[in-house]
Amino acid sequence: MPLRKSVRPPARKRWGQNFLIDPNMIRKIVDTIDPRPDDRFLEIGPGHGELTLPLAERARAVTAVDIDPWLVDDLKKLVPANVSIIQGDILDADLARLLPAGSRVYGSLPYYISSPIIFRLLDHRRSWRDAHFILQKEVGQRLTAGPGSKVYGRLSVMVQAFARVEPCFDLPPTVFRPEPKVDSTLLSLRPLSETGTIADHRLFAQVVRLAFGQRRKKLSNALKALDAGELLAEMGLADLRAERVSVPDYIRLANRLAAHSEPGTLSDSSVNCRTDPDNSGLIE
Repeated sequence: MPLRKSVRPPARKRWGQNFLIDPNMIRKIVDTIDPRPDDRFLEIGPGHGELTLPLAERARAVTAVDIDPWLVDDLKKLVPANVSIIQGDILDADLARLLPAGSRVYGSLPYYISSPIIFRLLDHRRSWRDAHFILQKEVGQRLTAGPGSKVYGRLSVMVQAFARVEPCFDLPPTVFRPEPKVDSTLLSLRPLSETGTIADHRLFAQVVRLAFGQRRKKLSNALKALDAGELLAEMGLADLRAERVSVPDYIRLANRLAAHSEPGTLSDSSVNCRTDPDNSGLIE
């Protein structure tokens, strides 16, 4: 369905809006997402409907959430019957209602809010089977980084513990209006079925937070508050710094700490992700 030629609401800097304008890139993204006739999508930030409409042509239903009331009013005039448009903040939305079992997710996420949105969705990871996000390339590199990388950090560990993250392709600034000052990337996320191996999610988040909070120090020093020195030595991790430890090793470490502690003794100082300053904290 072609977009109409009338004047559209402009991009608003306050919400980090940049709209896709390149038809070839739009087709490439839709083909990568590969919507099927029975698919139900939750779309975050539909903009002018650049991807909403082609997704709706190939899927069963699309529910699109946007914080901008002007865009929502405009888009409601364009969409077919299988598209629902909701005005609101995705961080406040009732995801239990918006994500029926087996849902798929798509979003073009502004830099300043991309991590909180991803963590909110991971809280509901049992309800959706995959997600595709357009993100600032720098954020995408952090999400996909492995141990030893300069950008491997707390965000990398906390997301990769719960989802498989894969890069799809990069998007240059020229495919957007207004043009952003940075490159973007399309990533796919698929929830991991084996996340039950994390015995105590709150303790796991605390271990990762403490490790990367003092990333220049060896783990034996960074995790002193957890009295983990003997266990770290036994696991061969004591002399490593946070960026050298793999996601499975962080999970094993947290699980062994949980097994050797009394309930509640190690997780009292853990951070709630809703107030965590780098937005990469707890996943319940």
